[in-house]
Amino acid sequence: MDQLSKDRLTVRLNEVDSTNSYMKELVESQHPEEGSLVMADYQTVGRGQAGNTWISSKGDNLLFSLLIYPRQVPAKEQFVISKMASLAIKNTLDQFVDDIRIKWPNDIYWKDKKIAGILIESDIQGNQIEHSIIGAGINLNQREFPPELPNPVSLRQITGTEYDRVYVLNIFMREFFLLYRELQRGEQQIIDDEYMLDLYRVNGYHLFEDANGQFKAKIDRILPSGHLVLRTFETDEERVYAFKEVKFLDE
Repeated sequence: MDQLSKDRLTVRLNEVDSTNSYMKELVESQHPEEGSLVMADYQTVGRGQAGNTWISSKGDNLLFSLLIYPRQVPAKEQFVISKMASLAIKNTLDQFVDDIRIKWPNDIYWKDKKIAGILIESDIQGNQIEHSIIGAGINLNQREFPPELPNPVSLRQITGTEYDRVYVLNIFMREFFLLYRELQRGEQQIIDDEYMLDLYRVNGYHLFEDANGQFKAKIDRILPSGHLVLRTFETDEERVYAFKEVKFLDE
């Protein structure tokens, strides 16, 4: 983090529609330095992947967006940004609790419960990424969740301890930029390998469901595009999926 500009912005808001939307406006109006942050106590329109919503009680959790300019990453390989963000959150939470895994593509799980989510929005110019906004919501101190949410959990629910959001954010920033410097040094393979090792249900065969029904398969690999490659139990065939095309089933 020593290479980050001292001119980078840190904006802390009581309430905002979404930190990603706010950061987008900053990029358009001010073109802030890499490493700039927007943090909010509450989001009125928190967003997740593929139009999902992110529900969080006011002031309890860590909600933020980070700006980077990863121009060395080809647009077709932008999933590495998702890998870095996921690993940074996992490595952060590892300092407080065990059993943190990354559920493809970038949900963060404790055992079988979701503790964090990520939404990455990149501006692509031709084959190049102009900038990426990494939005994250980490459940830190929330005691209860709405019953309609399928499987949420907070760090406080797991450990019984309350956490300082800025302290946890600072750990995330350190972890993220350690990975980002690896990428800039041409050491992406380290990131790829660590991501695979830390995947939820990476070992053995598990139940999945796609448009054709349920099946048993194991995770074979992740393509540079971010597509998930499964190998089926019954026929040993490869199946390739984009996000939302396959579902992990409860076991």
